[in-house]
Amino acid sequence: MNDHEHLRRAVALAGRCPPSSTFRVGAVVVDAAGTTLALGWSGRRDPADHAEESALAELDGVDLTGATIYSSLEPCSRRASRPESCTGLILATGIARVVYAWREPTLFVDCEGDELLRAAGREVHELAELAHLVRAANTHLPGVDT
Repeated sequence: MNDHEHLRRAVALAGRCPPSSTFRVGAVVVDAAGTTLALGWSGRRDPADHAEESALAELDGVDLTGATIYSSLEPCSRRASRPESCTGLILATGIARVVYAWREPTLFVDCEGDELLRAAGREVHELAELAHLVRAANTHLPGVDT
């Protein structure tokens, strides 16, 4: 699988999110060889769960050196529901690459996940050509249209 295929899988996982007043997001973590290690989506176990957080919770104790996380939405840099942002959780691992489709709009916070990850030396790729799929999963939010 390539980056587009893994990211499309993450986008599809957003469809598993329960109804919510926040973003519907999916995430996939793969190792350096491209083997899927974990899947996550917003609200998976708890309504406050973010997709990246949900996927990373499956990997406690797993060496993530060289891994890539695919998230349909830019990893959050601040949040009200938990003390640690998804960007912080990613930085606490050996994940080398972050690939996402849609930069988080300023509906809830002014997100700086992309910038913080790059500043920490992580490789970050925005595949904006898939952003329309993420917006389509989030039209329940004010101001989001396809």
